[in-house]
Amino acid sequence: MSWPIAVELIDALKPVVQACLEDVRRFPDLRYADLRLEVVEGKYASAENGTPKGSGDDATLALGVRVLAGGRTVAPGYVGLTLGAVDAGELATLIREALERARRRAAVNAEMKADAREKFGALGEALADTRLHRVEVREDSVAAVYRVDPRTVGLAEMIRYAADVSRQVAAVAPALKYNAITTLTQLSRELFASTDGALIDQAFALTQGSCSVVAVAGETSQGLHDALGHQRGWEILLAGVDEPLIRFPTFREFALALAREGVELAAAPPLPSTEREVVVVTDPHYNTLVAHEIVGHPVELDRALKMETAYAGRSWLLGGLTEHHVGRRVASSLVTAYSDPSLPGYGHYAYDHEGTPARRVVHIEEGIFRGFMNSRQTAAIFGGAPNGHWKATDAALVPLVRMSNTVFAAGTRPAEEIVREVDRGWYLAGHRTPSIAESRENFRISARRVYEIRNGELGRLYRDGGIAADSRDYLMNVDAAGSDFRLYPIPNCGKGQPMQTRKLGNGGPTMRSRARLTGR
Repeated sequence: MSWPIAVELIDALKPVVQACLEDVRRFPDLRYADLRLEVVEGKYASAENGTPKGSGDDATLALGVRVLAGGRTVAPGYVGLTLGAVDAGELATLIREALERARRRAAVNAEMKADAREKFGALGEALADTRLHRVEVREDSVAAVYRVDPRTVGLAEMIRYAADVSRQVAAVAPALKYNAITTLTQLSRELFASTDGALIDQAFALTQGSCSVVAVAGETSQGLHDALGHQRGWEILLAGVDEPLIRFPTFREFALALAREGVELAAAPPLPSTEREVVVVTDPHYNTLVAHEIVGHPVELDRALKMETAYAGRSWLLGGLTEHHVGRRVASSLVTAYSDPSLPGYGHYAYDHEGTPARRVVHIEEGIFRGFMNSRQTAAIFGGAPNGHWKATDAALVPLVRMSNTVFAAGTRPAEEIVREVDRGWYLAGHRTPSIAESRENFRISARRVYEIRNGELGRLYRDGGIAADSRDYLMNVDAAGSDFRLYPIPNCGKGQPMQTRKLGNGGPTMRSRARLTGR
């Protein structure tokens, strides 16, 4: 009998998975194996300029296997599969075949590594055994949080809602020439099991609304895009979110505000550039992208260890195992930054994709660099305990070290006071586009809105500009941090080859520093 693809399928698969992992222990060269199964049930609806554009209702089942094996050396082997509806016997066979295939890949990988080590002498010693840092083995179950089950939302209702929001956005002003609205809601469930005895069952609800607009004034065309989302049900689009760290209006109000902003910006002058650094005050939404680009990605330890240098760059925080900034000052004493999967939003989870209990890891503590987010393997290489940041976009893909909620910590000062102290400077609100150096040692990030600050008050609005700075210099120059911490969703963080796109969280408070303006 075929099993339908639904999140309840995980319950039926637990004994199958445990039996398969018990069988794999017979492999003579096996050191370790783990297995991930993921079921996702989701729906989406989109509209353009008030007209329904597309919709879908789908369910997927994915399997991922990792095996560490070998004789003279130890190496990994991976297998990933995306599956359709299968019966119990067939699925058990597929899992066993995947484990065996991954074992053979690991064995060949290990033998080739051992041969290379013997052939290339001292150079070959760089091909070390694949080791995993020990972690506490858990059996646990984590439920999804929602008021409206994503599976109960009718696709016709979603289509009508997207089209209605799109029509209202189109009516904002004649200058609004184009808009696109997309909504999605889904329920997923992940099962992780290992030969160590871990058995972890996690479920997640996720709902998102995104809006793109184009406004035209004269010869100026201004495009904006933004999204709201949370690990909750359909209710967040209709009622908004009002939590201590995450606050959004209803999606309708959110989209209308973005449309009005686009119209206002299209009529604004372009931001001028400056040759010298000026005082800049950046709002929490803008600092969301700063935290993501100049702290978040550089503190992913696989990137820092150059495991993805060929296609993603390195990290300004680590030049080698003995050449790094751990314990050194990289920012002013007002700057603290950390990654915390226990915070709410897109970056929330209890365990990562190798069963490590997720925990907060402080990267910068009052200006001093403390460490990286990691995996069991990278922790074994660099030292320190695993902190639960090995994640994949879906179970069929090999996990990578990824951000959870990577943020700048809140300060103590009111944001208004930070602005009032500036005689002449600039206020940047909302992030748009990043341009980052290969090691992220410097950056250029554009803002949605830039205001001139004169005598402590916001003045003229400018468009199409941002700031550029050396990453360390910028953080060292921070002389104020606000108490207005906010957490925002990042719906499309890309990393890896092939590219994996994940939803995660970033955020921070209002901050003040110095940088060059980049405009026209």
